[in-house]
Amino acid sequence: MHEYAARFADLLEQVATRIRAMTVDRISRVIKIAGLGIMAAALAFTAVIFLVWTIFGALEIPLTTAGAFAVFGAVLAVGGGFLWFKRTKNDT
Repeated sequence: MHEYAARFADLLEQVATRIRAMTVDRISRVIKIAGLGIMAAALAFTAVIFLVWTIFGALEIPLTTAGAFAVFGAVLAVGGGFLWFKRTKNDT
């Protein structure tokens, strides 16, 4: 009787190992990469926000707040105009 219990336990362990290999082991790497990608994107977005905030603060010292907004507006308008003329005919 003890032999059947040990064989049944081994069978259950083999089935669980096979199911784990078909499901969890395959997706675990994808989940790790996705998590690290989301974390990297969040850190990059935060770094860009702080960079823009610092540049605005540095421009605000010699200029006024309105002057800093004007410089940022001009840079964004020039960048938008460049992208507008750079587009292809298929983009419209």
